[in-house]
Amino acid sequence: MSVVLDPQGSMELSATLTARADATPRWREYFSLTKPRIAVMGLVTVALGFMLGTTAEWSGVALGHALLGIGLVAASCSALNQWLERDSDRLMARTANRALPSGRLLPSEVLAFGLLLAVIGLTDLIWFVNALTALLSAVTLLLYVVVYTPLKRRTSLCTTIGAIPGAMPPVLGWVAAGGELNAGAFALFATLFVWQFPHFLAIAWLYREQYAAAGLRMLPQSRPAPRVTGWLCVGYALALIPVSLLLKDAALAGDWFALIAVVLGLGYVAFSVRFLLAESIKTARQLLWFSLVYLPALLLALTWDHWRLLS
Repeated sequence: MSVVLDPQGSMELSATLTARADATPRWREYFSLTKPRIAVMGLVTVALGFMLGTTAEWSGVALGHALLGIGLVAASCSALNQWLERDSDRLMARTANRALPSGRLLPSEVLAFGLLLAVIGLTDLIWFVNALTALLSAVTLLLYVVVYTPLKRRTSLCTTIGAIPGAMPPVLGWVAAGGELNAGAFALFATLFVWQFPHFLAIAWLYREQYAAAGLRMLPQSRPAPRVTGWLCVGYALALIPVSLLLKDAALAGDWFALIAVVLGLGYVAFSVRFLLAESIKTARQLLWFSLVYLPALLLALTWDHWRLLS
């Protein structure tokens, strides 16, 4: 839906949003604040980290509390991010119909909801998981909401900062299972950290005009120099191959995983090169699509090979 700025268009937009507000249950509005699809993907990596970090027989109850607590903190991140960005969201077509910019929820409601989720999630982690998981979850929340979100209006380096909390879910699962912050935890973090860059650069390239209109200094800018974004994607995709192999070096998997990781990595490079040679909506979407195939495929291969070695 596009944002119309003339008076007549504003009245039409207001009437449309009012009608939608009457038709949509409030619980769905609150649920949408949690960005459930992103949350589910994050929780999958939490569960993976938990299983990889378990040195003895793993507990379903402990995993359940880890998923609950970390999931609530992740939902809090999404809600508080939207509370902070409600004005810029109103200026972008892709976000203008969210619950806050459309007026279906009040800022005070969203703030209270986000803070409540954080308190419940962190309390669950402290009482039923362990203090380290709660501490790292709180740091992740602060980095995302207090550091990354405001930086989006100030510098394109925000993407690098934002990649830190984005890479934390498997590490949180790892420490929730009692794992130490060792080479295995670092390998998980580094793999997700590097994977994010071609993924988010493709998104930012697709919506660069909207980000610029909303005052967000994402990389790339609204008129990026030709092929700069493509070269960045290729560079990160190439770096991801040796970084993903750190998982084998940390003894979390074996040769079969290494082979699959290299094949998937070369695919990521190929789609990045395709985008580099012809920066377009089509090639950016193809790169984005492959990034969403790469990560679950890599994690499935890691899980399978890890348990194969243990059996």
